[in-house]
Amino acid sequence: MHNYGLVFISLACVLVTGSSVAAAKQLRQYSASIEQSVWQLTEQTPLLCQLEHAIPNFGNAVFQSKASKALNLNFELKMLRLPDAYSLAEVLSLPPAWRAGEPGKNLASMTLLKQFNGELPKKTAWTLLTELEQGFSPTFYYADWYSPYDQVAAKLNPVQFGPGYFAFTECVASLLPFSFEDIAFTVLSYESGSDQLTPESERRLGQIAEYLQHDSQIESIELQGYTDSYGGRWMNEQLSVKRAEKIKQFLAEAGVAGDKVQVDGFGERRHVASNQTSLGRATNRRVVLQMARP
Repeated sequence: MHNYGLVFISLACVLVTGSSVAAAKQLRQYSASIEQSVWQLTEQTPLLCQLEHAIPNFGNAVFQSKASKALNLNFELKMLRLPDAYSLAEVLSLPPAWRAGEPGKNLASMTLLKQFNGELPKKTAWTLLTELEQGFSPTFYYADWYSPYDQVAAKLNPVQFGPGYFAFTECVASLLPFSFEDIAFTVLSYESGSDQLTPESERRLGQIAEYLQHDSQIESIELQGYTDSYGGRWMNEQLSVKRAEKIKQFLAEAGVAGDKVQVDGFGERRHVASNQTSLGRATNRRVVLQMARP
């Protein structure tokens, strides 16, 4: 804590009362007043959770977590005036007024790229949320790109943070444990000689159907059916089409428009394993599902 205090004091001196060069610069501060401070859950679906806080005349602070196998969180500082050059913003956590005398914490350095918003990775983003929950104000300090005489300080106000944060954490806990990338290319396997999926593939198809109920941006789905080499070629081709058509029907029941789904059956052609073994034949009995979105 003592070291963090030194860092904070040093930065404050540079920004406000430091050398004769820095002293000439003005500190331009942006933050929401008590009345303006709002923390709003702007996205709340099983695919995306987004918590936003407006900084008047500056931009927005955005925390975002997406459906994925692993817990994730990203912070983005959206600025009305984007950087015009590469620089760094120092991220400090300032104590509330009722904890006067307590030193600030130096949390991180945020890279600012030309014409891009500032971003912070998962660990630092969670730290910002924790600081806000405790009543601290994460603040971003950087030299203004448009004026050689100004420094900028953009502060997050923790007032009214609790309700929005609670709703956000509930949303994150309800995200699907898989993303579009996890299911966009899926191979479904079948029992021998039938259009019955294996138990594992049934579970996988259920996940896909659940995802599709929440993603309206799917442009197309291709279903390619295949069989092993047992049985006649014509029969196998018909079986491969039947397998793919059955998946199409399942997707239709999940709300996918029929014109988005293309079905092809290739029978025993294009096998991916040897048909001389039971394991190889099981591998060849499949429907390959491929989804595309913008």
